[in-house]
Amino acid sequence: MKKLFVLGAASLAIAAMPTAAHAEKGDIQVKVLGTLVSPDGKIKSVDTDIVGLPANTQTEANDNFVPTVAIEYFVTDEFSIETICCVTQHDVDAVSGLPGAELVSNAKVIPATFTAKYHFDLGAVKPYVGAGPTYFLWISDKPGAATIPLGVTDTDLSDEFGVALQAGVDIDVNDKGLGVTLDAKKYFVDTTARWYAGNTLAIQTEHKLDPWVLSAGLSYRF
Repeated sequence: MKKLFVLGAASLAIAAMPTAAHAEKGDIQVKVLGTLVSPDGKIKSVDTDIVGLPANTQTEANDNFVPTVAIEYFVTDEFSIETICCVTQHDVDAVSGLPGAELVSNAKVIPATFTAKYHFDLGAVKPYVGAGPTYFLWISDKPGAATIPLGVTDTDLSDEFGVALQAGVDIDVNDKGLGVTLDAKKYFVDTTARWYAGNTLAIQTEHKLDPWVLSAGLSYRF
């Protein structure tokens, strides 16, 4: 369903949109968006475990809806570079082995992302595709409620580089630069999760995060 987000949304674009000015080299476009961040990852391996986790333990991070801002610069009429700004927060719960157990609480991450995009000019409707690097910077995380009775005093999620793939559509509303935008990104990024009891490393796991990031909002090009 998530994979069809952009194609489905683009198919609903109104064909009778007014003719709008084309994006040109040197243009800047600012987007204000509502964004759904939906992690799609899993535990890849358990490297340290002095607690004795069930062998089939698997986890899932909850979805989060956040405001985001994107800034885009057109290097040419067709090519642009875009970056986004947001902070997203997630809890991590066990879904098997220890079903329902909260393992990480209020983990906040800045997904610093730059994408290079190619735009297809279909008049007022302008689909695009893109890709680029990302760096997940964890700025806060706390031990989950289920880990505290086990003596866990601290958690740590490692900052990591990854890759983002992107597709979407910009729809011009008028010839003044105002538009509507729909965007989907698929991230491929991992993290190492560590739980400490005092100074002792109690659990260390490798995780795939791989979130879908789906956005919709307004754009203004100048």
